[in-house]
Amino acid sequence: MRCHLLWAGLALMPLAAVSDALAQASMPSIPVQVQAQAPSGASRQVMLLDTAQSRFGFEVRTRLGQRIEGLFPRFDGRIEVLSDGRHQVRLRMYTRDVQIPDKPRYTAWMRGEEFFDAARYPLVEFDSIPYYPDTVKNGGEIQGRLTIRGISHIETLRVEPAECGRPGYDCDVIALGNIQRGRYQMDNWQLALSDRVTFVLRARLSGVPST
Repeated sequence: MRCHLLWAGLALMPLAAVSDALAQASMPSIPVQVQAQAPSGASRQVMLLDTAQSRFGFEVRTRLGQRIEGLFPRFDGRIEVLSDGRHQVRLRMYTRDVQIPDKPRYTAWMRGEEFFDAARYPLVEFDSIPYYPDTVKNGGEIQGRLTIRGISHIETLRVEPAECGRPGYDCDVIALGNIQRGRYQMDNWQLALSDRVTFVLRARLSGVPST
């Protein structure tokens, strides 16, 4: 009955409003084109991350203060420009490719059941709440739903103030986010490792910036 009422309500909405409602309710896959056409005929701008110049990593510290740095060599990312001018970022990181450079034993452990459990959960996903683009220029917080091992929580990315006028094109967009790994059932090795994991994003955008 709820499903019928939902579709009945959508049928009474203008076509452009239906497009925005469905965009908020669904999570489309990473597109191959830079522009996506909305059903109303108007274009919705989609900016893709430059995977060759961007970098996704994370840090975990041991109880003795040693820093273990990890890397996601394979990832996808996109930024959608919504009809009200706000932006929404969607990130996908592939756990089967995660690496601890030059440390094969640590790499195997990170991919294994005690950490990311890549065989069962091949993706780490972050879908932001819409934010205003000035956040990327001036610095600030971007909140969103982070999913690890099939468990989702609202987390916060702290964006550093940009060092150039066109962040993402002329300089990196740098963002950091701290999480507690125990919230995502990665709570083994508590005596050896800190519970905090810091995700580090240095992002560049592909294509030419709009004017």
